[in-house]
This record gives sequence, structure tokens and C-alpha cells, in this order.
Amino acid sequence: MTMGWCARIMCFLTYPIVLFAIICFFLVRSLFQKNKPMVKWPVVGMLPSLLLNVHRLHDWYTEVLRTNGCTILFEGPWFSGMKMQVTCDPRNLTHILGMAHFSNYPKGQDFYEKFDILGDGILGADYGSWKVQRKMAHAHFRNKRFRHWVVKTSQEKVEKGLIPVLQTAARESKPMDLQDILQRFTFDATCILVCGADPGCLTTGLPTVPIARAIGESNEVILLRHTVPRFWWKLLKRLNMGMEKTMADVWETIDRFIEKQISARREELQRRAPPPNNLEKEEEDAAAAEAIDLLSLYMQYENKDEMAHFKSPKKFLRDTTMSMLAAGTDTTSAALTWFFWLLSQNPFVEAKILQELTSIPNPKPTTNKPRVFNSEDLGGLVYLHAALCECLRLYPPVPIIRKRVVATDHLPSGHRVEPGMDIFYSHYAAARMEKIWGKDCLEFRPERWISEQGVITFDHTDKFMVFNVGPRSCLGKDVSFTQMKAVVAAVLYNFQLQVLRDHVVAPKIAVVLQMKNGLMVKVRERVVAAA
Repeated sequence: MTMGWCARIMCFLTYPIVLFAIICFFLVRSLFQKNKPMVKWPVVGMLPSLLLNVHRLHDWYTEVLRTNGCTILFEGPWFSGMKMQVTCDPRNLTHILGMAHFSNYPKGQDFYEKFDILGDGILGADYGSWKVQRKMAHAHFRNKRFRHWVVKTSQEKVEKGLIPVLQTAARESKPMDLQDILQRFTFDATCILVCGADPGCLTTGLPTVPIARAIGESNEVILLRHTVPRFWWKLLKRLNMGMEKTMADVWETIDRFIEKQISARREELQRRAPPPNNLEKEEEDAAAAEAIDLLSLYMQYENKDEMAHFKSPKKFLRDTTMSMLAAGTDTTSAALTWFFWLLSQNPFVEAKILQELTSIPNPKPTTNKPRVFNSEDLGGLVYLHAALCECLRLYPPVPIIRKRVVATDHLPSGHRVEPGMDIFYSHYAAARMEKIWGKDCLEFRPERWISEQGVITFDHTDKFMVFNVGPRSCLGKDVSFTQMKAVVAAVLYNFQLQVLRDHVVAPKIAVVLQMKNGLMVKVRERVVAAA
């Protein structure tokens, strides 16, 4: 009897050891299975494959989806709850984001937890709260005063911030990280649009700005949360260790910055408020406020009915400011960084854009100052717009979109999705699929965006969804194009950029598709610019 129990105990203790040995066997075997990028093992599911390829996540997803017809079910360890449909089929994204099925695919509670730093802002909200914020944002982005503010601040930041820094780099003949410069530009420009204040990232000496660094680090932590089981990062958060300690630190930095901006904006608005019945002062203030920042616009709602959808006016302003900063800070700079790298690899495209720019009459042909273009001139440049679209296709700033399934449904690809399941759509992978974009899908070819009549074609709207489609389509699309065109035109017309020969270019594994090693370039002033 005693020996029987001893045998059972030994068997019980041996089982985990044997199981661990089996898992190790499959793990080691996977290292030599180059033709099988996704392997499902007992107990641990496909998680080992993910961990082995997390350093090249986007290219790995592309390989897996190409092998499996653009859609695959990913299953993690049986105890982790990791079960998600990964796809790059444009029909699936249209189905998910379209009005008919919109309510069945919210961002979900899990998204809210992993992106908790966004709070209840528009980027993380669902349903009622989201509808109210969408209506507000739509009105603000259509506001003529704000649109004027976008154009004015973009040109001023290019002229007084970006160009002087590039001139200094050209004089000193030292390599510089163009990605860092563009991040500084877009962060300053976004802060001006959102808060009405310039944090001064793009100034002489290129100072370290804590808020800019904090937002970048938060993006990295958020992506890491998607690569490990939920219980693990939750435990780290409770213990305030590892990546979750980093998140706690950056959260404090971000909140401190936003609180300071809200206080400063409130004081400014109160200072400019006209006294009662003073029509002359009111007219002066209206003229001075021809351009206005988003924070000032959102402060108008503090005592209105819309606040019933939020916990408090203070938290509403904090979360809204955070969402706007997150949406505009790294996305535009990432797109610009990839764009200039693509031009370095495709000099013919650069030459055609320069040809468009030099065709615009110069109002000051005799001046030696660098030329800055206005939005009216740039709005009609077809090839420049096409080249930017092609860059966004190949290197989408937000490479992956995530949604949660509420009720059972069938995707157009024929795959069944169930309640509680996550859906990940890869824009990055979609751009690299022959069945979607043709045999030249890997080529940087702006001509695919230009019709036979020489205008921008809309033939790709069913598969180019970098700015989303349906109710959640990006409201900041025009702002992004305005900023990108202002930067590209000024940089190309006035400077030549040469990427260092030994510089390794690879995507950084983060929420926003930045370059892992930055983009090291040498800058020279373009001699032919004045001519």
C-alpha cells in the first residue's frame, strides 16, 4: 500500500519534468525549421514561434500570412487565453470596420487595459463615449481656424526649426540621425496644435525632452504587453518591476506634462477673456485667436452636457490631450523617415519630385534664404502626393490594428470568429502580398497612384486602409499630409541627404513603425536650389 502511494507521488512529480522536456524538445527543433515559421505545440501552442521571431515580428507575420492565405488563427498556451485571428485580407478589415458590423468589433476591455495610459480618450474609447468624442473631434478638425493653425504652424516650424538644424548639420559635415530630427519636428508641431505650446525639441543643441522620450518608451512597453501572457505583465505591474516599472515612470512624466499644459492654457484663456459688454476688446481677441489649438477648443465642453459621459472634466482633458499627442507625435515622423530612406534607394523618384517643386514659381528668386513652400502650392503636386501614399502603403506608421469580437461572426475570408477572440490586421503584411498588390508589391512605385489622366487615382480604396475606413477613419489625415508635404518640399528643395553606406535599416518592434537604428545621413545644401 505504502509503495503504491510512493509510486503515485513519484509519477506526479515526474510529470512536470517530462512535460518540460517535451516542450524543450519542440522548442529546440523549431530553431531548425526555417520553412515552418508558425508551429503549434502541445500546451504552449504557438507562443514559442512568436517569441523566437519577436525581434522581426512584422516580417514574420508577413511570411506566416503569405503561407496561410492571408489569414491564420494564432493560439497561445492553453492557460493564457491568447487566441487571435491574424489577417491581412482587406475584405476582412472592410467587414470589421464597416458600419454594418462596427458594433461587433470594438477595441475591447483587453485593449483598454494594455493601452491604459490613453485613459478614456478617443483612441481607446468604445460605444457611447467614443461617439461623443468623435463628434467633438470631427467639428474641431473641420474648424477653419484650426485648419489655418495647422498650415501656419507647419510652415513656421519648418522655417524656424527644421531648416536651421539641417543648415547646421550641413556646415559641420557631421552625420545626423534624421529620424530623431523628424521626431523632434513632429512632436513640437503636434504640441503646438494640441496645446498651443512649443516644447522646443527641435532647437539648437537638440535637448532631451522628457515627455517626448516618455511617449516613445510607453509605445515599446505596450507592444511587449502583446507578446507575453496577460497574467505575466499584470504581475509585473503589481510588483512594479521590469517593463511595468518603466511604464509607471513614463506615466508620471506624461501626466505631469499634460497637467502643466492644461493649467497654462487655462490661464492664457482667462487672461484673454474680454470683460462684459466690451465689444471692441472682444473683436480684438477674435482676430488674435484666428488660429486656435485643440486644447482650447475642448475646454469649451467643461460645463456642458457632453461631460456626463466622462468621469470628470479634468480627466476628460487629460485623456483627450494624451490621445491627440499619441496620435500625431510618432506616426507622421515615422512615415517621413521611411519616405526619405525610400528616396535614397530610388533617386528617379526624388528627381521627379524635385522637378515638380522647381516648376512652382519662386516669389523671391533673388534671395539666398532657403525656400519654404505654402500649402496652396503643394496641394497640386500629384507625384509628391502619390509618392507619400506609396510610402504609407509599404511602411504604414501603425502597422497593426487590433479589434475584439463580441458575437460569433464569419469573415469574408471564410474564417469563423468567436466572442472574446482578438483580431489583428497587418497593414505591413498586406502591402507585401502579390494577391493584393500584384507582382510589383515590394517595389516603391508612386505611379500606381496616378491615373492615365495624370491625377490621383482612387482605385486602391478597397485595399489601402492605412487611415482606416468607416466610422473610425482617421480625422487627422489632412493634418498629416499637410505636415509631410511641408517637410518633404523644404528638405528636398534646399538639401541633399545621403544615407551612410554601412547603416543598417530595419523596422523597430513597437506600436509605431519606426526604424530600429534610426536613419543616419549626411546633409549638404543643394546648390541648384536657387536656380
